[in-house]
Amino acid sequence: MNQNTRDIIMRKFLSGSSRVLITTDPLARGIDVQQMSLVINYDLPTQPETYLHRIGRNGQFGRNGVAINFVMTLDDERMLGDIQKFYNVVVEELPSNIC
Repeated sequence: MNQNTRDIIMRKFLSGSSRVLITTDPLARGIDVQQMSLVINYDLPTQPETYLHRIGRNGQFGRNGVAINFVMTLDDERMLGDIQKFYNVVVEELPSNIC
């Protein structure tokens, strides 16, 4: 996409006229949306340090937020373990009874 198209999409998302934003890693680093409460990572970053950039302001400044990570391969499992170690956190598995 060209920059003008990206700007239009971001304005729609920020105004609330579009409730879903799908982005790639390079663009995700530049997004600053304070009211975002849900981030879904289809794939995990290749470096643990970039994970926080992906989930952005989700849960910052006392806000509640959720990040859902799809973990499908052994590489994903290893990366999730690296992320947990890097940030000294435990990422909980989504309960199986969630529909």
